[in-house]
Amino acid sequence: MGLAQLHSRALLGLQAPVVTVEVHLANGLPSFSLVGLAEVEVREARERVRSAILNSGLEFPANKRIIVNLAPADLPKDSGRFDLPIALGILTASGQLDSARLHDFAFAGELSLSGALRPVRGALPMALAAHGAAQEPGPIDAATPWVLPPGSAEEAALVPGCTVYRAEHLLDVVDFFRPSGASDAGAAEAAENAASGWQRLPQADAAGQEPPRYPDMADVKGLPVVRRALEIAAAGGHHVLMVGPPGAGKSMLAQRFAGLLPPLETADALQSAAMASLGGRFQWSQWRQRPVRSPHHTASAVALVGGGTPPKPGDISLAHQGVLFLDELPHFPRAALEALREPLETGSVHISRAARQAEFPARFQLIAAMNPCPCGYWGSSTRPCRCTPDQVARYQGRLSGPLLDRIDIHIEVPSLTPQELLEAQPGEDSASIQRRVIAARTSAQARQGCSNHLLEGQALQQQAQLDGPASEFLYQAAQKMAWSARAMHRVMRVARSIADLDGAEAVARRHIAEAAQYRRALTVT
Repeated sequence: MGLAQLHSRALLGLQAPVVTVEVHLANGLPSFSLVGLAEVEVREARERVRSAILNSGLEFPANKRIIVNLAPADLPKDSGRFDLPIALGILTASGQLDSARLHDFAFAGELSLSGALRPVRGALPMALAAHGAAQEPGPIDAATPWVLPPGSAEEAALVPGCTVYRAEHLLDVVDFFRPSGASDAGAAEAAENAASGWQRLPQADAAGQEPPRYPDMADVKGLPVVRRALEIAAAGGHHVLMVGPPGAGKSMLAQRFAGLLPPLETADALQSAAMASLGGRFQWSQWRQRPVRSPHHTASAVALVGGGTPPKPGDISLAHQGVLFLDELPHFPRAALEALREPLETGSVHISRAARQAEFPARFQLIAAMNPCPCGYWGSSTRPCRCTPDQVARYQGRLSGPLLDRIDIHIEVPSLTPQELLEAQPGEDSASIQRRVIAARTSAQARQGCSNHLLEGQALQQQAQLDGPASEFLYQAAQKMAWSARAMHRVMRVARSIADLDGAEAVARRHIAEAAQYRRALTVT
C-alpha cells in the first residue's frame, strides 16, 4: 500500500543515535504493530497516536494493517519521543502528507490524546549529537531542521547553528507538510479552530539574560583561613573536605562556593545543560549557571554515580561543571563513597549493565563536610567532647585512605564564640574573590592549557618548577606525615594554585608550606 520513512534520535547516555521510523500500510486484517526493541512507553504510542490523529480531525487508516519499525532493530528505544514521527509516518503513508519534505526534517515529541505536543526528555543532547564535531554519517546532519514541542524546542535552540521549529499541536505540523491543494473539510475546520502554534525559533541568545546569582561570601563572618582555602580550591579546581563542629558554617560556605568560580563558557554550559536535560531538570532561568547538587547522606551509589535501566545520570553527572556538596560525609553508605573514587580522578563515569552501557561526564568540584567525631565537638574550644579516642578514630575511619587521597584540601572549620561572631565584620564579597580566581585560572590556562588539578606526571613537575628549598620542605613534610605519592602530587598542585594567586612563576617554599597545612584536619592526636 504505502511506505513512509522519517528520522528521529534515541538516547543512550549523552549519545543520541539516529533512529529511522518506517511505517508501512498494507491490505489485510486491521492491526497496529510496532517493532524495533521498543520499551513499554514506546509500545503504548499506538493508543496515543490513534487518538491524537482522530481527535485532530484527520483520517486514521483503521481498515489497514499498520506496521511501524524503529530501526536499527538492536538499539533500545524508550520514552514517548517517537509519538510524533510515528503519527506523521501514518499520515504520510496514507497520502495525507508530502513525504519528500518530511524526509529533510527530524522529529521528536510526545502526543496527548487531543493531539497536543508535550516536551520530551533529552532534546538538548539530541541537538548536540546532530551538531557535534565528530558527526557520524547518516540521514541527519548538522543542517537538518528539528521539529519539537514547546519546552524541548527552546532547549535545542541553544545549540549554535541548530534550526528548530516549535509546534504546539499535531495539526501545526500537518498544515506545514500537507501537499498543496490537499485538504478535507474535517481537517480544515479543526485547523481553523486551532491557534497557529508553528514557529521557527531564532538562535537562543543569552546576551540580555541577567548573570547567574549565587549566595554571597560576604555573609560569612570570620574564618579567614577557610575562606582562603576555598579561594585556592576555586583557582585550581581542587576538591575540599571541611571538618568542624555543628553550626560552624560548613554548609554556609559550601553553598557560596559556586559564586567564586569563573562564568561558564558556552561549550561547558551546553554540556552542563545537556546533563540537566537528560535528567528532565533543565530550566532556561538556569542557563549558564553552575549546578550545585547536595544529595542527602542516605543516597545510594546508583543515585550518586548513575545507573538503572536505561542508564540515567546520577548526582555527580548532574553536577558536571558545577559543585557537588556532600554534607555529613561519613554517614554516606560506604559503597556510595567508594564509587566516587574513579570519577574524582577521570572526570567521567562509565556505567556497564548486562543490556546497555553508557558514559556520562562528571567533571565537578567536590565540597565535602563532616564533624570531627560522633558528637561533633572533638577539639572544640566552645563545648567539651563526649567521645573517646577510639570512637573518634572509628568515626573518621569510615572514610577510606584512597578516597581522602583524592581530596586535595582538608581544612578545619573552627566554631566562633558569640563575642567573635557579634564583633566580626562582614567578609569579602564573592565578586572580589572571583576576580582573583579568574586571573589565576587565566594564568594557568595560558601556561599549561588546563586547570592545575589536571596536571599529572612530567607536566606537573615542569609547571611546579620547585626550587631547592621547596623540594627539601616537600620531602620532609611527606616523610613526617606519611603521604602517598598521590598525596604529594596533590600538595604540589595546590601549591601551584597558591603561586598563581600570588602571581609567582615558580612554586616557592612558602607555597609548599601553605599547601601542606591543608592536609592536617583529620590528624587524631
